[in-house]
Amino acid sequence: MSKIRVFELAEELHIPAEKLVEALRDLNLNISNPMSVIDMQVAGIIREVIKKQRKRKSAESPKEANRDLSPVPTPATPPQDEPKAATPDVTSPAKPVTTGIPDKTKPKSDTQPEKSRDKRFKDDEAVVDRKIQQGRGKNRQDNRKGAQSFHPTQHREQQSSKVVVVENAMTVGEFSKASGRTVAEIIKKLLELGFMANINQQLDIDSMEIVANELGITLEIRQVKVDAATREDDIDLPESLQPRYPVVTVMGHVDHGKTSLLDVIRHTNVTASEAGGITQHIGAYQVDVGDKKVVFLDTPGHEAFTQMRARGAKATDLAILVVAADDGVMPQTVEALNHAKAAQVPIIVAVNKMDKPGANPDRVKQQLTEYGIVAEEWGGDTIFVGVSALQREGIDELLTSILTVAEVMELKANPDRPAVGVVIEAEVDKGKGPLATVLVQKGTLNIGDAVVAGSAYGKVRAMVSDKGKRLKKAGPSTPIELQGLSSAPQAGDELRVVKDDKTARAMAESAMDARRAKEQKQTPRVHLDDFFQQINTGESKELRLIIKGDVQGSVEALRPSVEKLSNAEVDVKVIHTGVGPVNESDIMLAQASAAIIIAFNVRAEPNARRVSEQEQVDVRYYRIIYEVIDDITKALTGMLAPVFKEVVIGQAEVRVVFKITGSGVIAGSYVTEGKITRQAGVRLLRGGVVIYEGKIGSLKRFKDDAREVAMGYECGISLDNYEDMKEGDVVEAFIKEQVQRS
Repeated sequence: MSKIRVFELAEELHIPAEKLVEALRDLNLNISNPMSVIDMQVAGIIREVIKKQRKRKSAESPKEANRDLSPVPTPATPPQDEPKAATPDVTSPAKPVTTGIPDKTKPKSDTQPEKSRDKRFKDDEAVVDRKIQQGRGKNRQDNRKGAQSFHPTQHREQQSSKVVVVENAMTVGEFSKASGRTVAEIIKKLLELGFMANINQQLDIDSMEIVANELGITLEIRQVKVDAATREDDIDLPESLQPRYPVVTVMGHVDHGKTSLLDVIRHTNVTASEAGGITQHIGAYQVDVGDKKVVFLDTPGHEAFTQMRARGAKATDLAILVVAADDGVMPQTVEALNHAKAAQVPIIVAVNKMDKPGANPDRVKQQLTEYGIVAEEWGGDTIFVGVSALQREGIDELLTSILTVAEVMELKANPDRPAVGVVIEAEVDKGKGPLATVLVQKGTLNIGDAVVAGSAYGKVRAMVSDKGKRLKKAGPSTPIELQGLSSAPQAGDELRVVKDDKTARAMAESAMDARRAKEQKQTPRVHLDDFFQQINTGESKELRLIIKGDVQGSVEALRPSVEKLSNAEVDVKVIHTGVGPVNESDIMLAQASAAIIIAFNVRAEPNARRVSEQEQVDVRYYRIIYEVIDDITKALTGMLAPVFKEVVIGQAEVRVVFKITGSGVIAGSYVTEGKITRQAGVRLLRGGVVIYEGKIGSLKRFKDDAREVAMGYECGISLDNYEDMKEGDVVEAFIKEQVQRS
């Protein structure tokens, strides 16, 4: 869209540029000076508003001028009038010319330009309205007819008597079509009310009521009961069901080899990419087993990820319980077992690490009998398979057992219906926007379908399989990565195809309203360091937390882990969770609610960091979940160790990446904030998410080593034992300072 500078528009309208800047600021437009630019659409609206104001102000002056002109005699010039009258084809319409006009009519002809100017104002406004309508794809012939039959008085009467039925929020364009008013008319009215909008701006019901009252339109509100309207009968007829692939969840204790086992099955390496070698995100993968397929859900093994594992079991048909042959049954093994039982899914026990010298599968069988899991060879109904992920032994037998159990279960679904699925994982990608890992459970999901998942809605823009292949449709038991949602949904939300965008938006707004109902109370601010002291003095009995993470699964897992730390004296309450960097909104929420922000694998935005320092909001950064739990536990018992406050001293943006023989990968960077020092710790941020944390390998200005590089200068940075740097990444330098306890 083309733009125009404010001073150019001011010159065109013959008004001072400073006054126009002030007026635009009053409309909440981001205008700093006369050199700022605005859209041509906004400029057109401003022209029309100012034109109408001038027309109203000058409405009195033509009448006064006519009164002054009427008594003034006009000298007769017969010799000049006759030749003009003799040439009607040049200056007058092609009709008979009457001669001998008395002199007293000439003053009226002198005032004719004033009247025609008044008429031109009305004509211009009508033309602008018609052109905007034409720009929205209207038929030119319809516009010509409308222009010929346009009578303002009749038009207003017809429109004011019209009843507009509203079910939920609309865009300006949709409201224009429903009300019969032009887009320009609605935008002008919104502008007069102090609200800047364009044709795609969404208006809630309250805003539409105000505009309707101003325009004299009767608004009838009909709230749609979205749950009843959209939840069509989920019961499928038996003849419509077709066989589908089994969905398997891999469960077990930490370090018992769940991810390594799945790694062998799908022939890729996942473990190396996870922090500390522990899986922290749920993944969904489809594996070919002969002419059949099996879908695997990889759930984290640490007990802190109870919520994620419970969600995984909920979406699954079959659970594989991985138990190390040398360690036997551990606490998290029992926990995983209970989730599988609660979901009422069959269990196959994979006894891993059979290649180890201390492997004792009989001891594993004996221990599991205490929890009601009895092996087939001992007279039970549970299949036990000995495997070794390291030696790749027993894998075929395990896959055969899965298919055997699935065949007995007779898993079926109806593919010929609107799709229903579950969100396994969700995140916000810097380039692609909100992404959701979805497992389709029944029906077929197609490109272009209108979908809703919790408070997120949209149209399916793209679907990608776990192997990176783009799909046009996805049937039952198909895991996909979905693009096109308005925001990142909550992990575990049901994804459902609905009839249209309006229904999807209404359902999402209903879910959002339900979440907003759980708002927190405003109390004094709090810090984790002195929280125990506040407990003793009776100032605080509740520890409020805001959790921000890199992906939704980590956030959902961290929440119950910290909430269960509540005791008889103090209640630990998570008031808000989210995905992505800590922003100003999070800081202001924490400040108003006396909450502490836990940033898990993410960082605060520069503006948010400055606001947190001003408002004294406690923001704590973690990469390992044990540290979060330990710090909160110690804060509740008053045993926190000396605190080292992290101080960010500078940031640099990676502009270009190049490889030098002998030196590795060098990031040509520009210091945007503070300074980068050679001895500081660094983080590599990509889209606000921590990709690497460590030390600087080398820092150079041109070809010389540098101890520090200040803001506004370029430098070359290499990281210690890390080379995966990309253009647009941010290098954040920090130091740690010990904080004295109060």
